[in-house]
Amino acid sequence: MSSDTGIILGGVLALALFLYAFWPEKHAIVQRQKTRLDFLEELKEQIYVNLRDLNFEFQAGKYPQEDYATQRAILEKEAAAVLAEMDFLEKAAG
Repeated sequence: MSSDTGIILGGVLALALFLYAFWPEKHAIVQRQKTRLDFLEELKEQIYVNLRDLNFEFQAGKYPQEDYATQRAILEKEAAAVLAEMDFLEKAAG
C-alpha cells in the first residue's frame, strides 16, 4: 500500500469516527429524563465514595485527626441532608 493510499484511508476513517461520535440522536426525546430522586441517588453514592476515600486516606496517614474529623462531619451532614430529601420525595410520591 502506498503512502497516499494510507493517508486517504486514514482520513476516511477519521471522518467516519468523527461523524459516528457527533451525529445527532434521531430520538432524543425518547431518552429518559432524570428525576430529582435519580440525581439524589447519584449524589448519595458519590458522598459514600468520598467517605470511603477519606477513611482510606486517614488510615494511610495523609490526614491529621482534626482535618479528618472536620471533613467527615461535612460529608456526613451532606449525606444526612440527601437522605432526608430522598425520604421526603419517596413519601410524597407514594
